Amino acid sequence: MRARFGRYVLCCLAAAALAATASAQTRYTTVVIDPGHGGFDPGGIPGQRVPEKIMTLDVSLRLKPLLEKAGYKVVLTRKSDVFVPLGERVAMANSYPNSIFVCVHFNSATRSGANGIETYFYSTESAPLAASIHSAVVGGAPSENRGVRRRGYFVLRKTTVPAVLIECGFLTNPTEAQYAQSSDYRQKLAQEIARGILNRPALATRTAYTNRSSRVDVGLQPFLDQRFVRESGTKHRRHKTSTKKKSSSTEKKKVSSEEQ
Repeated sequence: MRARFGRYVLCCLAAAALAATASAQTRYTTVVIDPGHGGFDPGGIPGQRVPEKIMTLDVSLRLKPLLEKAGYKVVLTRKSDVFVPLGERVAMANSYPNSIFVCVHFNSATRSGANGIETYFYSTESAPLAASIHSAVVGGAPSENRGVRRRGYFVLRKTTVPAVLIECGFLTNPTEAQYAQSSDYRQKLAQEIARGILNRPALATRTAYTNRSSRVDVGLQPFLDQRFVRESGTKHRRHKTSTKKKSSSTEKKKVSSEEQ
């Protein structure tokens, strides 16, 4: 009798643990996808042949049905070639408390040899999601792994939900630009981003989201694969999309307002 009761208790504990894990995984029922740039803001650098705003929108539109098929509610910050201010994008993400925010971008640089895929996050709560998406995209793309980095971009710093920004390669690199112009490759990127979202570790449950400072040690995150994380040692100057100033302190030269 005592043995049966013990087995019953163990079964109850195991069921509770599985339920808690499932709850943590399904807590985020909405994905807000943010196609970078748009409208008068093409992204990239002056003279760039492949417009970033078109590539980000296409990948995002391909990502949406993949996530919907998996059961998520999906919201796009823009569905066409229009400009949406960063504050509105953030407000849209924050209006869905059970959401994750995924910004889709492509990179650019004045040096045509610059290449690779990198993913950004700001809060420690966003780190597991960033690592999961990054590992999936890097695993499915024939590009260099530039790692996961913490950066205080506006869209990452001001969100009250887990948020990441994925740079899907350099449009100023001849090879990666050629990849990006292939509809099959853009579909592949969308599939890998979706896979990273679906395969993410259980995000920490909490009563209130804390968008913590970038000084928090990433190494303390239990679900973070350290192979895909490094702290960026370079500094970016802040600049507006309406200006043409570039930072000379880093290889990344894209005109972007996300840092403001």
